[in-house]
Amino acid sequence: MSYSKVFIPYGCYWSTPFCKWQGSYSSQHPIKFAAQITQRALEERGIPAETFDSSCLGYTVPSQHCFYGGPWFAALAGAGGITGPIISQACATGVKCTEYGGGEVELGRSEVFLAVTADKCSNGAHLYYPNPLGPGGQGEKEDWVMDNFGFDPSPGAGKAMFMTAENVAKEEGITREEQDEVSLLRFEQYQNALANDRAFQKKYMVTPIEVKDARGRKTLATVETDEGVMPSTAEGLAKLRPVMRDGTVTFGTQTFPADGNAGVVLATQEKAAELSKDKNVVIQLVATAQSRVKPGFMPAANEPAVRLVLERAGIGITDIKAITSHTPFAVNDVFFAKKFGLKPEFANRYGCSLVWGHPQGPTGMRSIIELIEELAELGGGYGLFTGCAAGDSAAALVLKVTVA
Repeated sequence: MSYSKVFIPYGCYWSTPFCKWQGSYSSQHPIKFAAQITQRALEERGIPAETFDSSCLGYTVPSQHCFYGGPWFAALAGAGGITGPIISQACATGVKCTEYGGGEVELGRSEVFLAVTADKCSNGAHLYYPNPLGPGGQGEKEDWVMDNFGFDPSPGAGKAMFMTAENVAKEEGITREEQDEVSLLRFEQYQNALANDRAFQKKYMVTPIEVKDARGRKTLATVETDEGVMPSTAEGLAKLRPVMRDGTVTFGTQTFPADGNAGVVLATQEKAAELSKDKNVVIQLVATAQSRVKPGFMPAANEPAVRLVLERAGIGITDIKAITSHTPFAVNDVFFAKKFGLKPEFANRYGCSLVWGHPQGPTGMRSIIELIEELAELGGGYGLFTGCAAGDSAAALVLKVTVA
């Protein structure tokens, strides 16, 4: 989809730090937690909840009472007068929420839209599906997170997520050494986000966060920055064994499940100007796209998604000033760089999900937020985000930032 009427007010977006699964957020209800963070973020930005006329909630892992997801979240966040759908498209959820909200604004159905993504891979739901025709009436069961990471039920797929990276590596001749180099580079780039007492992250991150118990009384943990980041060295990466015998992907060249949430405000140009925290910075949503490739080749889906979004934006890859990506595997970035003739260091200058983890829905949204802040630092220009998703698919988005 292409847009001409959709803007993001500068500073009107946020993300929690991400925490490794079974870490500091593991006891939190993801929707309630996201509502608390959203309420705090809006207060810190001076945005009354009554400002919004519509919303959506993105998540991929079910939680208690999530049947009421969108309206329930809005009410908990203090915006009980609005509603909107639940959007769930695995790792592409962040882009799809932005796309949906942008579409509502573009079509004149919303003036100020709230898009929030929330997920918790920790303590993922264990589901039971009744089956009266099963042996003795026995039903089917599923561990929502682990079973779906480990098996794609699509025809012709049937592989664990990491196998899609192995398939692309084999077909494209991507070596173990190339993957190690990108993983080390992304870790080094992440240090840029931590420089000067995390000055870059503090532009958008809600921090510190006091994690409370179920009664909201006792503080279980205080989270100030991403939890679970593993320091990387060339020597350490080289010592790791591949996950699969004779494979190339190691635990050092893939991301890890995590918990967290993120939000973005989308608005008309007039409303965005009113809400912006810096009137000299204008952020416009230009285009979104998605794609799908042959079964078992998920990391390759970024290429057609990016080519399509660039076509919709009316620009070429050389017009792009900054790139962020969801990088579940280092293979993704090696493949992307080769297909578009780029050096790996051109993307993810402040790190990516390969380093700070992957809570599904919020992952891409945080990368979009970091893309905005990077472009603002660079003095404006076009920015590109892309990320693959379950089902051998991918989503991509183009923004334009103008700095007066």
